[in-house]
Amino acid sequence: MSDSPLIIKSKAFALEIIKLCNETKKEKHESVLTNQLIRSGTSIGANIREAFFAHSKPDFIAKLQIALKECSESEYWLELLTEAGYSDNTAILEQCKELKRLLIASINTAKKNKQ
Repeated sequence: MSDSPLIIKSKAFALEIIKLCNETKKEKHESVLTNQLIRSGTSIGANIREAFFAHSKPDFIAKLQIALKECSESEYWLELLTEAGYSDNTAILEQCKELKRLLIASINTAKKNKQ
């Protein structure tokens, strides 16, 4: 489990989100967007971890779908922070998009293998 690309990348993403939010709060005094981002950005990995201990294949898929929703929400907050001029960290947005692609592929694979 711990060597899963989803787990590794989601944890790295969460750590980057924490750093970005802390820096943004400190430098720009922006807390509304960063509070939302820190919740959604760190919950991706938590839901992925939960998926690995799912009770069934449908439960596994459901947890990954929740992680995907949180990833999409994080992408939105990152876009807002960038477009509002609070952040110029485009690398973290790309990291988010990569994580989203991995989640979509994993969900699709799990659904195919379900049958």
